[in-house]
Amino acid sequence: MVDVSPKEPTFRRAVARGRVYMKPETTALVARGAVTKGDVLAVARVAAIQAAKRTADLLPLCHSVMIGAVSVNFDIQDDHIEIESQVDTVDRTGVEMEALTACSVAALTVYDMCKSADKGMVIGEIALWEKTGGKSGSYRRTEPVRSDGGGSERHTM
Repeated sequence: MVDVSPKEPTFRRAVARGRVYMKPETTALVARGAVTKGDVLAVARVAAIQAAKRTADLLPLCHSVMIGAVSVNFDIQDDHIEIESQVDTVDRTGVEMEALTACSVAALTVYDMCKSADKGMVIGEIALWEKTGGKSGSYRRTEPVRSDGGGSERHTM
């Protein structure tokens, strides 16, 4: 593990986004609240918050961070649901992994909740979109994430 003990705590924020692609009929079910298992977005939001809080338990070399806030938002489109997670802290290390974990677990929860209606769903494009604070400064993705995983070289500092 990297030693962060000499660092001063500062405000840090990270934003991650991802998508769950599905049939338009499935997004319509989610939008209407008609999925058999229940309220997909409410359950996915709670799962994402829990995941952000437990990131250090999942990733072996990830520091345990005192999380100040987690927000998770969803945007239902015709053939996908976009997920955005934001994590804030005042600590010695960043919360990029917490935001990415929250987004990933939200996507997995959407999949789990909807799999009886659509077995062909695809989870993708999970990426860090923004990060503030710390020695390395700010980062903001300026180009969309390509579905083939490319585009990571396009960013600003």
